[in-house]
Amino acid sequence: MSTTDTGYGLEVLAFGPHPDDVELFCGGLLAHMAGQGHRTGIVDLTRGEKSSRGTPETRAAETEAASRALGLTLRENLELPDGWIAPWAGFEAPEADRARLAPVARVVEVLRRLRPELVLVPWQHERHPDHEATSALVTRALFFASIRKFETEPPSASFTPRQVLYYPMRHLAEPSFVVDVTAAFERKMAAIRCYASQVEPRVDGPQTLVGSPLSLSSLEARDRFYGARIGVAHGEPYILRETLGLADPLEHFRRNTFARPLFFPEPR
Repeated sequence: MSTTDTGYGLEVLAFGPHPDDVELFCGGLLAHMAGQGHRTGIVDLTRGEKSSRGTPETRAAETEAASRALGLTLRENLELPDGWIAPWAGFEAPEADRARLAPVARVVEVLRRLRPELVLVPWQHERHPDHEATSALVTRALFFASIRKFETEPPSASFTPRQVLYYPMRHLAEPSFVVDVTAAFERKMAAIRCYASQVEPRVDGPQTLVGSPLSLSSLEARDRFYGARIGVAHGEPYILRETLGLADPLEHFRRNTFARPLFFPEPR
């Protein structure tokens, strides 16, 4: 195998800590891109086995249904231990075993094998410790995926995606931009409703944030809030950690004719 692979595979790949996280917070973008004919995928880091509701088997069946609703090309699960995601785990193992055992090496292998153009990662500030740990783990793996001498099992060529987008979850972060997901919103909600064990309100059993009576309506309000910022019905926020460069600003704004800032007066 060559030491560098510059070709791309998937167009969009999203990483999530648990099955349902991607659907909740960037399912609109994935459904929209799949609807445009792009190849999309999700990699869940855990099976969500510590969830207060349902079972890993139930969640697996729900995940399969949600993947169909989003029109995904592929979905994988790394089966890392729920509640124990850590970007530094595995490095205490003998050096010969690190490429096989360390979570960062496993994520590097996924990135090099699937070669996504666009990678979606949870934002670094979140309510759930696994969400913050996933952000740190995948961010670390993205760096090492480009390092030729970073070893994985099986061996793989170095790779760098075209762009990395961070998606806020429960944390209210200022976005770098908002994606119009109006046309895909119903498909996003259909995917979320596939996780009945997690999102359906219940009188009995453990009470959870995602399963509260206002959970789905609050998610819709969130998308409406961000959509209103660009003058559309539903939007999803994304963050860039580096400065975005434009080769042709005029063409960019011709193709993205959303609401203008309030300090520009409307033509009369």
